[in-house]
Amino acid sequence: MARPIAVVLLSGGMDSCVTAAIAAQDYVLALLHANYGQRTEQRELQAFHDIADHYSVPTELRLVLNQHHLAEIGGSALTDPSIAVLATDPVSTGIPATYVPFRNANLLAAAASWAEVLEAGAIFAGAVEEDSSGYPDCRRTFYDAFEAAIEAGTLPETHIRVITPVIGLRKAVIIQLGTELRAPLHLTWSCYLNQDLPCGRCDSCTHRAKGFKEVGIKDPLANRSN
Repeated sequence: MARPIAVVLLSGGMDSCVTAAIAAQDYVLALLHANYGQRTEQRELQAFHDIADHYSVPTELRLVLNQHHLAEIGGSALTDPSIAVLATDPVSTGIPATYVPFRNANLLAAAASWAEVLEAGAIFAGAVEEDSSGYPDCRRTFYDAFEAAIEAGTLPETHIRVITPVIGLRKAVIIQLGTELRAPLHLTWSCYLNQDLPCGRCDSCTHRAKGFKEVGIKDPLANRSN
């Protein structure tokens, strides 16, 4: 019996890469990526295709969307060069300037449309709640609400689950799981600021470094950081 299809949101970062590795155990992968005017757009796109190549995902099951309206809306350091990407503040409890307003809702809406066309039964998202930067659209309550919206707004025969397998895991646990699943972590890109060398200072870089340190594994990108 043929395996079912799952749409996987794949940014090119570690969390989405490990999520794809988890989904690949039981599903045929349909990978979705968005260019939304982020600072590292081209580098993330390269990581997306490198990971897709690793899993031998055919062209027809790769969807790269232009969502540059998110940059036009603005309000984020990832899309507005006039807003600084600050170094991690370990004592801050606020939502950082790198939050892109309601970005994940935009991604999920596109994923739901594609999933319905593909007759996929699941969307996988690599959101992390416990060890993230505190983004409000990375909470499971948000994904539960969106799953209900998909159920209400699609055909009667369409039933799509939104699966977030790493949402409650710390970065170190995600790295360990990815290593066990032989996920291509060396192909991922995490830095919010740079496209050549990881800055080593932004939230994403510091969370990544902390995770690898806790696991006791050398980050394959470490020798390329500043």
